[in-house]
Amino acid sequence: MTTKSPDSGTVGKAMTVLDQVAAFGRPVRFRDILAQSQYPKGTLYRILQTLRIEQLVTFDEDLQTYSLGIRLVRLAHGAWQQASIAPVAAPLLDRLSAELGETIHLAQLDNAQVLYVDKRNAARPIEMYSQAGKIGPAYCTGVGKAMMAYLPEFEQSAAIAQQSFHRFTEHTICSADALRTEFEQIKSQGYALDRQEHEDGIICAAVPILNGANQPIGAISVTSTTLRTTLKNLQKLTPQLSETAREIARHMGYWQFPSQPNSSQNLEH
Repeated sequence: MTTKSPDSGTVGKAMTVLDQVAAFGRPVRFRDILAQSQYPKGTLYRILQTLRIEQLVTFDEDLQTYSLGIRLVRLAHGAWQQASIAPVAAPLLDRLSAELGETIHLAQLDNAQVLYVDKRNAARPIEMYSQAGKIGPAYCTGVGKAMMAYLPEFEQSAAIAQQSFHRFTEHTICSADALRTEFEQIKSQGYALDRQEHEDGIICAAVPILNGANQPIGAISVTSTTLRTTLKNLQKLTPQLSETAREIARHMGYWQFPSQPNSSQNLEH
């Protein structure tokens, strides 16, 4: 969840509550939100009522539960069009998916985490964590490592410092030093691998999408399962991934992420 600065005001408080409601991933009762909230009961109730009036959350009278509102869908669609490479990449992902027959992911970095912005399922779909709109860890996913490896040194150090290094499987990278070592290998070979690091049985090869300034603006991956194929076979597909990434980059030119103020810095009025 995004941390708001102490002086972020009414809007910041509302966003914090929205983040809380979204984090449950299901309709949620007031008492459950309150149990995790930093705000007193009265303040939380007033914020939720304001969000409800603005159609940012909905309230089910029968079940007494809050859910994210339809207005957020409209806002998300606008953000997807304006701040995401997904619309440009979509036809190229369609083509790549048809060629490879495996799961294809498109991702961007979001506060040192992976935001999956688009996905094409395999001809024979497999169950996995990643879905468009979901946030995942960067240090143990192919797309995350592919992007972080190409960040400028200062940004890379900041991104590494924000990783949790939680051990998801026995293969998970769990230290900054090990991650930095892998970045050198990624830059040398031009692609990253997920060796069942986030989910047991799930493997992938990923390449960064680099803009005209050689900055990572996203990444694409081909993902499968150890029951179906091997990492060696996925590595053989990286030339097609790389060509697709270059085509996306040519369309995007010098596009880069919309700037995000550092959470530790206060906005001046």
